Amino acid sequence: MSAKTTPPPAPTTYRTAPWSRAVGGLIFTSRWLQAPLYLGLIVAQVIYVVVFVIELVHLAETVLHDPTHIDEADIMLAVLGLIDVVMIANLLIMVIIGGYETFVSRIQVDGHPDQPEWLSHVNANVLKVKLAMAIIGISSIHLLKTFIEVGDMTDGRAAGTETGQSYTWDGVLWQVVIHSVFILSALALAAIDRMSYHKVAPHEVHDGVPVAYPNARQGLGDDPSDLPERAPATPRA
Repeated sequence: MSAKTTPPPAPTTYRTAPWSRAVGGLIFTSRWLQAPLYLGLIVAQVIYVVVFVIELVHLAETVLHDPTHIDEADIMLAVLGLIDVVMIANLLIMVIIGGYETFVSRIQVDGHPDQPEWLSHVNANVLKVKLAMAIIGISSIHLLKTFIEVGDMTDGRAAGTETGQSYTWDGVLWQVVIHSVFILSALALAAIDRMSYHKVAPHEVHDGVPVAYPNARQGLGDDPSDLPERAPATPRA
């Protein structure tokens, strides 16, 4: 005689008040208030394009004015200034696209040949780490420009030829300290992000992104029946 199985209890449903649904919808719709902020960053991106073109024209005029007497240090500083503008523009792109995708609405570019590689797995944690790495890159450019400017420092002070400001040894020291703090902050963010994924279960999802399961095999499920059958061993003669 087989034992009777008790059916699972039906899930309890609760009726939501209309005012509660209205408040929730209003809060959810309020995310669109961030859209003008990202549009404003696009305007800032346009301004940086104008700044880049002006600096590039200024560099070309400097080189063409007297090609036989080109100061390599000045050219290097000018080029570093251009790279600085490009890296800030890259930072703006990451904030605009990643922030809009994460906090406002999905950008329907799946399958587009020009879709950024990092956009497919962007989330709040990934965006913070990428922004920290971009800030470190920008800080590195500024620190390299400072090192070139203070190459001829005498009596603890040097006058910058590109920036027009004077540098002191303690000012340079503080720049190095601040750059080190940026690096430590990025390492801390990366460590925190890694710790949040230290235990992974099959089919686990974090921030809308499926997490790679360490013991999973590509193309196979977690069911043991999905594993390929081994060929029977050939008996030895």
